[in-house]
Amino acid sequence: MNNTAEIQCPRSITDEERARAQMYQLLGVLLSGPPTSELLRGLASLQGDDTTLGSASRTVAALAERTSPDDANREYNNLFIGVGRGELLPYASYYLTGFLNEKPLADLRGDLMARGIKASDDVKEPEDHIGTLCEIMAGIITGEFECDSDLSSQKTFFDAHLAKWAALFFTDLEKAQTAIFYAPVGSLGRAFMAVEAEAFALQ
Repeated sequence: MNNTAEIQCPRSITDEERARAQMYQLLGVLLSGPPTSELLRGLASLQGDDTTLGSASRTVAALAERTSPDDANREYNNLFIGVGRGELLPYASYYLTGFLNEKPLADLRGDLMARGIKASDDVKEPEDHIGTLCEIMAGIITGEFECDSDLSSQKTFFDAHLAKWAALFFTDLEKAQTAIFYAPVGSLGRAFMAVEAEAFALQ
């Protein structure tokens, strides 16, 4: 994941943890706003093995190489902003209740407060946005926050705020009518959520 997502690690972490944090950070950046030209260049260098995750990484790389920042910006807006609303609503509350700003958001805010995690002042979206949740997971893994960052803490957050809906969102992103570059981003996210869920199930 070199050159795709910058990771700060206040605590010592393993290579596996770093790779997981980078993937969460990458998904968070891509889902929080359209990719810059610099990010697209970095994504074009992604490599992958023959796993589902690796195959999705290669497809993201291939599309990043031929996607312009303007095209990516238009696609992002069609998917997530639109006129009135985008094709997808990437919020836990919507996926779990059918409405925005519902109990899943309140539960998340309570958890964030208990963990001492505060949203950045420049973030205007509700905290249950999928991009924000991915970035929070990256921060928990790397020890960016004051809360516990061990696997148990990671699992608790994942199970509470991502496990019940993130894979469905990424599947919807794969199949979205306006998704071209973002379709394999959906594949990447879906495959990664499956890997995470399987690993946490063993804890």
